[in-house]
Amino acid sequence: MMGPTQPMALFRTVLVADDEPSIRHVLSLVLSGHGYEVRAVSDGEEALRELAARTYDVLLCDVRMPRRDGLTVLRQALADHPGLTAVVMSAYGSEAQALEAVAAGAYDYVRKPFKPEEIAFVLRKAEERERLLRENRRLKEVSGSTPFERILGESEPVRVLLRQVEKLAPVGTTILVTGESGTGKELVARALHARSPRAAMPFVAVNCGAIPAGLLESELFGHVRGAFTDARTARRGLFSEADGGTLFLDEVGELPPPAQVKLLRVLQEGEIRPVGESRVERVDVRVIAATLRDLGRLVERGEFREDLYYRLNVVNLRVPPLRERPGDVPLLARTFLARFNRELNRESPVLGFTPEAEALLSSYAWPGNVRELENAVERAVLLAEDSLILPENLPERLWAPPDPVSAPSSLPPGGTPSPEANLSLKRAIRELEESYIRAALRRTRGNRTRAAEVLELSHRALLYKIKEYGIDPDAEGERG
Repeated sequence: MMGPTQPMALFRTVLVADDEPSIRHVLSLVLSGHGYEVRAVSDGEEALRELAARTYDVLLCDVRMPRRDGLTVLRQALADHPGLTAVVMSAYGSEAQALEAVAAGAYDYVRKPFKPEEIAFVLRKAEERERLLRENRRLKEVSGSTPFERILGESEPVRVLLRQVEKLAPVGTTILVTGESGTGKELVARALHARSPRAAMPFVAVNCGAIPAGLLESELFGHVRGAFTDARTARRGLFSEADGGTLFLDEVGELPPPAQVKLLRVLQEGEIRPVGESRVERVDVRVIAATLRDLGRLVERGEFREDLYYRLNVVNLRVPPLRERPGDVPLLARTFLARFNRELNRESPVLGFTPEAEALLSSYAWPGNVRELENAVERAVLLAEDSLILPENLPERLWAPPDPVSAPSSLPPGGTPSPEANLSLKRAIRELEESYIRAALRRTRGNRTRAAEVLELSHRALLYKIKEYGIDPDAEGERG
């Protein structure tokens, strides 16, 4: 799906609520002619039922209606559906009620009788306002710098990556971003979006591994009321939220088979079908996927669809691990130091690192990559008692010599540690925990979802611990 050359339509679906058949008929014809999908109902009760059953972008509502008046419908609709844009229609003599509706959250009101094109004009203005609001939110998110500028580094691997981002951002090609945990794959995806023609439209990120398999389809594609237990109202999916913009699918290798089938259809046809809905909806979304797993290996194992793999892997952007660009470590460390000086409200700022501390930072392998370095600098700023960070302010693993006697291996057959053994209970628990996680990944051939079940951990907790211990799930799976 190629990038748009002009602003994309934000509003696609309109619910018209009016008790006059002629008004419903005319508005349905006119708005359909402008490309909207229109549903018309005759009273307030029916309008609220329809809003609960399906997702709408706009409610066009008469002020005076039987059973429930327009003001009551408006207040209930905006409370239940905060993203809804409402426009009210008022006959002569009901301007006071129309103004009350605007005060209650309606975008605007139109006085009857009106020219049909007048309604279309009001909707275009409302759409432009929504576009500006989204752009303002996007600008606040980048906080004075673009994601492209926040990809820090002067090494050749980073320069190559930035050139690739510049070249690929303007086109609508699906991209697969690969790399180890903590390397900054989402930042690369945000940079691609920020440099693209879709930059003013939403960037929506979702971690596919953090959502239970049973809820993932609803999260991505939405659902109608009654589609499953507890689906009391309709819900817009993330593909609809990202319409016109970019959807970032992190940990895409964790998608269960049913979601893989639906994702393939979106990439091929540009269509989604909310759970429980019989109709398809058109969406225009650029998909950027990311994974730290080897999708090709998952295809060989039958755990990932081959056709979806080729659809996602049109272009592969590899984010280099920090150990491949050690020269960038001092720059990154100083950048994090400046940020944490601002954020942690120290009475006196930390000015830098001692030569010994900087040498430790540069010589460490950083299995957790940029995220691990960031956490280490934050810890050091918190613990520093002077204007410079000392080696002992850094995590122990950077400066402490390796302990040749580990707690688990030092236990004699009787189960009692020897006097010479390291008796750190914390260290013993960590080593035991790591060994169990590695064993579970070997048993499940690297499948983190099944490993979490074996370990009786939540999937999110397992992902966190994998990152903490620097474990490669695929490598462990190969040993199984």
